[in-house]
Amino acid sequence: MNGTQVTPGGGGAGAHSSEPAAATIRPVIPAELTALGDFFAGLSLESRYRRFFAPVRPSHDLLDLLAGVPAHVDALVAVADGVIVGHAMAADLPERADPGPGRATDVGVVVADAWQRRGVGAALMRALISRAQARGVTALAMDVLPGNRLVLSMILAHWPDAAVGHSPDGLDIRIPLPPAWPRRLPRPSGGEHVRPLVPVGG
Repeated sequence: MNGTQVTPGGGGAGAHSSEPAAATIRPVIPAELTALGDFFAGLSLESRYRRFFAPVRPSHDLLDLLAGVPAHVDALVAVADGVIVGHAMAADLPERADPGPGRATDVGVVVADAWQRRGVGAALMRALISRAQARGVTALAMDVLPGNRLVLSMILAHWPDAAVGHSPDGLDIRIPLPPAWPRRLPRPSGGEHVRPLVPVGG
């Protein structure tokens, strides 16, 4: 299956000489549900907390959602040397349940701890956005923990038009999408250290 390839920036605390040079981004394969569960189980408590707002391991039903089993969910993985090192999903919101204008999709991204801050999260986000725009989506929706100032500052730096609301569990972020992905945003390339653009450890 074809996918996008991302070459992480070198160095960093999570770098090991045995790590492969690149990760491939592609849709989740139905047969890799067990591998997806292993990926989430291998995340640190902090990464799981940032992704799910609790240090939990996904239940079987949640894994089905994360694998893109429902028709309204687009699920992607970043794979390196046959191992999942990142996950992203976009759940399109039904218009009747979405108070905002246009069509929105709820996104979430998480990257294995050893691969964080190396461009994988940003590449996953770009792929999600491109696929969402092809479906006619006009806005991103995401939940962010209030104390995650680094992520909030990155979101507002790249998307100054993002609307920030409050919910009982955190902050509701809504980002209007342009007709095409802005070319000025960073894209990972060989030797380039690219910080992720999205929350939840990506």
